[in-house]
Amino acid sequence: MSFSIIFFDGVCNLCNSTIQFLIKQDVNKQFKFASLQSETGQKFLQERGLSDKQFNSIIFYEPNQAYYTKSTAALKIAQKLGFPFNLAQVLYILPSFIRDWGYSLIANNRYRWFGKKESCMIPTPESKDRFLP
Repeated sequence: MSFSIIFFDGVCNLCNSTIQFLIKQDVNKQFKFASLQSETGQKFLQERGLSDKQFNSIIFYEPNQAYYTKSTAALKIAQKLGFPFNLAQVLYILPSFIRDWGYSLIANNRYRWFGKKESCMIPTPESKDRFLP
């Protein structure tokens, strides 16, 4: 079975909570996860000429297709999860610059509002196979 990869800020509490939520909701195991700070995350960023120091966006990557950032990444993930999460697709009626403004507002304040860890989260034994090195 093919899978998509969700890259996230591994020290962000909001991001880690979101990943834990996605693991529970993703009953078909269509997602794999990698922190942007990980070897896999750093390689992905460098290969695409993206910043490997600032982690202010989740990245949704569909291998051999495309990758998406910010609000579009979130909407693509919701779409893949199916009902009721795919109802978020209605937000596509908003121009991406408006959606991304809202996304960036949260992303730029996430450490202040939700806190951060000293190091990347360690997957539980049950979810370890869902994470890339």
